[in-house]
Amino acid sequence: MQKRFFLRTLAAASVLAAAGTSAFAQQAPFKIGLILPMTGQQATTGRQIEAAAKLWMAQNGDTVAGRKVQLIVKDDTSLPDVTRRVAQELIVNDKVDVVAGFGITPSALAVAPIATQSKTPLVVMAAATSSITEASPYVVRTSFTLPQAAVAMGDWAPKNNIKTVVTLVTDYGPGIDAEKFFNDRFLFNGGKVLEKLRVPLRNPDFAPFLQKVRDLKPDALFVFVPSGAGAAVMKQFGERGMDKAGIRLIGTGDVTDDDQLNDMGDVALGVVTSHHYSTAHNSPANKKYVEAFMKANNKLRPNFMSVGGYDGMRVIYEALKKTGGKGGGDALLAAMKGQIFESPRGPVFIDAQTRDIVQNIYLRKVEKKDGQLWNVEFDVIKDVKDPGKTK
Repeated sequence: MQKRFFLRTLAAASVLAAAGTSAFAQQAPFKIGLILPMTGQQATTGRQIEAAAKLWMAQNGDTVAGRKVQLIVKDDTSLPDVTRRVAQELIVNDKVDVVAGFGITPSALAVAPIATQSKTPLVVMAAATSSITEASPYVVRTSFTLPQAAVAMGDWAPKNNIKTVVTLVTDYGPGIDAEKFFNDRFLFNGGKVLEKLRVPLRNPDFAPFLQKVRDLKPDALFVFVPSGAGAAVMKQFGERGMDKAGIRLIGTGDVTDDDQLNDMGDVALGVVTSHHYSTAHNSPANKKYVEAFMKANNKLRPNFMSVGGYDGMRVIYEALKKTGGKGGGDALLAAMKGQIFESPRGPVFIDAQTRDIVQNIYLRKVEKKDGQLWNVEFDVIKDVKDPGKTK
């Protein structure tokens, strides 16, 4: 009798312990490891994405489907070896459910094999080389790709009295993508590329390259540089009097980054770029976003990197909702694919096959309004898939 009572008590205690363990597991926070360049050359990217991620959480709460969400921000200084180490620590030690951020392409590529091995969704909020999503089946992108932006400019330029160009790009994945896809489309449309120039990613000096452009006297200079480097290009472009020499400056929107645009001065006026986001985008969703972002960040303008972070958080939150708060790498990944929503940049969706973002690309011109410079949109190419994808 006593033995039966003991066994029954032991069984009941086991059930209670299991229930307690289960309840604890359900209450464990859902962790997002946000890996960003918070210092170094790409620090503006880190600042923008972190601010946007925190804004999303402030607006939408830190609990999803009953699960507390924890954001862990780590600085990788844009060095791939550091990115890899930080990602390993976040996945192994902190047991994050998702890794996100990635300011530059080499950083995202450094973590792709780790994401595959650990089955951890990797949400790319910034890096823009086309091939990143092919590096791991667990990569989902909420930023953009350079081919999306570059092809639009390759179509626009020849129709607007630009017959000859020199291209100037930063010498790494996105720059090579921008160069290839702009040049291919520009040549297809009857234009002529006089020279292809590439500048080092680390500690670039644009002066000798710009002097060469001035000597070649093209109708326009097509530029891609990473976020944060546009002001230096614009300054040296003006110092060499290239605008006064009749050489137009065109490019992808990184060169007239909203974060820096007001500091560039009047040399930026009239510069035409193609991109997926402008602070001046005229939609109710964007006006609300810009107002909230600037209020939360001491009047800092949100730039194109910020929307990659903001929308990346949305994609993660919606995926967690769809899994009922359970998470799990494969379940989260499946829930991220095919998401459709209205972003501050306009309508977007995550292509279920490529896991890449499909979005509008806008043609914009720098104009002065109320004493400030803005990228003012004047045309749109809708629902642009990444032209760099082979499938």
